[in-house]
Order: sequence, then structure tokens, then C-alpha cells
Amino acid sequence: MKKSTLVLNGLNKIVNQKQLRKILAKQIDKHMYKNIVTKDTENLKNVQLKKFGFMSAVLHSVVKNMDKGYISKDATKKLIEVLVVNTWFHDSDKKHINIVNAFEKKYGQLPPNFIVLSPTQRCNLKCVGCYASSNSETTPTLPYDIVDRIVREVHDIYGSTFITISGGEPFMYKSDGKTLFDIFEKYNDMFFLVYTNGTLINKEVAKKLAKLGNVTPAISVEGYEKETDERRGKGVYKKILQAFENLKEVGVPFGLSVTATSKNVDMLLTDEFYDLYFDKLGAAYMWQFQFMPIGRGKNIFDLTVKPKDRVKLYRQWEHILSDKKYLIADFWNSGVLTTGCIAYGRSENGYIYIDWNGNIMPCVFIPYSVDNVYDLYKNDKTIADALFSDFMKNGRKWQNDYGVSHPKTPDNWLMPCSIRDHYENFKKSILPSNAIPENKEAAEIMDDKDYYEALKKYDEELKTFTAKIWDEEYIKFN
Repeated sequence: MKKSTLVLNGLNKIVNQKQLRKILAKQIDKHMYKNIVTKDTENLKNVQLKKFGFMSAVLHSVVKNMDKGYISKDATKKLIEVLVVNTWFHDSDKKHINIVNAFEKKYGQLPPNFIVLSPTQRCNLKCVGCYASSNSETTPTLPYDIVDRIVREVHDIYGSTFITISGGEPFMYKSDGKTLFDIFEKYNDMFFLVYTNGTLINKEVAKKLAKLGNVTPAISVEGYEKETDERRGKGVYKKILQAFENLKEVGVPFGLSVTATSKNVDMLLTDEFYDLYFDKLGAAYMWQFQFMPIGRGKNIFDLTVKPKDRVKLYRQWEHILSDKKYLIADFWNSGVLTTGCIAYGRSENGYIYIDWNGNIMPCVFIPYSVDNVYDLYKNDKTIADALFSDFMKNGRKWQNDYGVSHPKTPDNWLMPCSIRDHYENFKKSILPSNAIPENKEAAEIMDDKDYYEALKKYDEELKTFTAKIWDEEYIKFN
């Protein structure tokens, strides 16, 4: 029997047999440990241990929230059907296998796993320091037919059934009388993770999400009420708490999105922060982002998490994942989960980012593009063709050289980010001369010597903190 069948059988029993959930979860844990850690000889042991810890946290998060009534049976069944079967276990899906084989035959590599799509820059908030715009008819928004075509190509050409939606505020998207709910309903065999400020998730929206079953909102917070309202506006935190309640009431799993800065890092190093959101407020997962210093000025770097504090956050992530079993990932400190950087349309776990202007970027945090969906479509091309610009190929070459092609002896995946952690190399070896900056801040730093030296210094200091950990706890730990 295939490992996917064993896991899926166990998950389905967990949904229907409440009394046996904890026992079944332990059995699935043992099965996953055997397949992820014990049987794997191609990767570093501690890397696989972290991957097992993450998958175990996924399992226990679902079980815990089902027991509390925060995730409904119907929602869990849909999670298993769409996310687990269609996204994680394709080994018996002939249609998916045929799509992937056709892609590899045509392009010489496997397709990326997903995309991040920001269909509109419109937003109902005016958060301090945010690039998004308020509700305006002139705010950049992709037409519905373009959004539909992008999603269809991800589904039919990449063979992917997972998409992340960002913004702006995604729940404000509207074009030709249609919203993203039309996309969610049309592509009901796909799963969508939506980054949102949460303020528009009223009871009606929550019920729609519950009926669909293939969407999970990741709601942004800055910390507690004080920190969130300071940046997002007075009263926003209370609206977020109400969104939590609306989602729990109908059993829709939701998560959190948190940006780590020098201002809130001490808070993120406390267990109380995670206990509140996971145990008391019912979050199923949390994604942490670290403030990306794009733009000139001392204030930009003052907000950046210092290298020594980034290592403290790494240790906190280890603790929260293994001891608390809270489902959390930090997109820099958790690089071991994805064997490093996942930008540039990488085949395994990889993705690309498409914004509200149709610009195609290697990553949400790399604000430069070469291709645009409008131009591709005018020339009878698809988003697959964007994967083969020099920009994307340069990035994938660096990923392979850094460790993807030799996972038993990779370079330091505690510094996985091609732009943030290796800025000197990014400028010299990855960013092509024809790259177009996404905004004025990205344009300002392209040839800014002070910015170059500041980020280079940051990377060198970070290396002094992480190199020993990587060598002793990953390379030598077997």
C-alpha cells in the first residue's frame, strides 16, 4: 500500500472518530517519522527532523482545532480532498502525472509547485509604511479574465492545485462584476491561502468560505491590540478578533501573518504571544515574515531584525514547533523546511509572484521583473515562458549551487534568501541589467552604494552567528 493511502486512511478516520483522534494521530506521527526521517538517506538528518516536526504540527493543529470545534468536519474533509490529496499526494493521480510529464518534456524541467498572485492593490486600510492603496477606481487591478487565465494556467500547465493570494486586500477585488469568490468556486479542486487584513470577514463572508471549503485566510496582526492598531488604525484589532469568531463559528480554519521587526521582536520571543493566538484565539497556523529593508534611509535598517535577534527567533521557532507543536514557519529561519530559497520558479516547492500590474517577479520580496503577463499573452505565450528569462535561470542556478543539487552537503540554509542574505551575489550574479524595479524604493536602491554596503555588512554579521550552528547541528549531526 502506498504511503499516501496509509496517511489518507488515517486522516479520514481522524475526521469521523473523535474518540480515537489522539491515538490515530500518534500512529500517523510514527508513520511520517519513518518515511521522512528514518528512510531518508539523501538529506541531512536534522533537516528531515525539522520537516517531520512541521508535518506533525500540521496534523496536531487540525486535531486540536477539530476537538475544540474550530474546524468543521466538512472543512477538514475538503482540506484532505483538495490540499492533502491534490497538492501533497499526486502519486496516484494520472491526470497530474501527465501534465507534469508534458511540462518536463516541453521545457526540460519540472514545473513550480504554486504561485503567489496579488490581483489588486486596492485596500480598505491605510497602514503605516504599506505600499497598497486605498479604495480607488484608478488603483491597479488585474481584469477578471486575466486572473482567470493565470489560475487556469497554474492548474492546467503547471499541474498545481495550490495558489496563494495576496494584495492589497484580496476581499476587495472586483472586476467585471466578479470577485475572487468566483475563482474559488470555479476552481474548487484547488486550495487557496489568502493573506488578508481580516476586517472584511463578516458572518456572510465566513459562511461563503465555509461552503466553499477550499480557502483559508491568513490574517495580519502586528502583535497585540496596541501594536496592531498603531499601524493599521484604531479599532482594527477588534475587527480582527470578530473575524476570528466568525470563522470559528462556521468551522473555517484560519491562520496569522506576522512581520518581525526590531520593534516587536521581543514580543515574538515570548511563549505567551503564541499561546494567545493558538490556544485561546484558535489560529491553526502562523507565517512569520521578517521586515525586508527595501528603500533608502536609516529608518529602514533600524526596523530590520538584528542578526543576533534573528538567531534568537530561529531558536524560538525550534522550541515552538517541537515543544508546543504549534504550526509555524518563518520564511527565513525555516529555510531548512524547503531546502533553501523557493523563488525563481524552482521545481521542488518553488513559486513565482505576479502582481496587480501583471509583473512577474521571482519572489514577493524581490521587487524586480523582466516579464509581464500582458506582454506574454499578446505574444501567445503563457506564464510558463516567464520561467526561462535570464533572471529566473540565474536564480535557479544559484539555488542548485547553494544546495538543491547536493542536499547532503548544502551551504547554510539558515541564510536561504538570495536577496536578503546574499545581496552581494544577488547584484553580481542574479539580477540582470534589463530588470525593471517594481516601485520607486526598489529603483532607488539598485545603484545605491550605501544600501549595498549596509546589506552586505548585515549578511556578513549574520553569517558569523549562523555558520557554527549550521556546521555543528546540521552538517555534522547524522
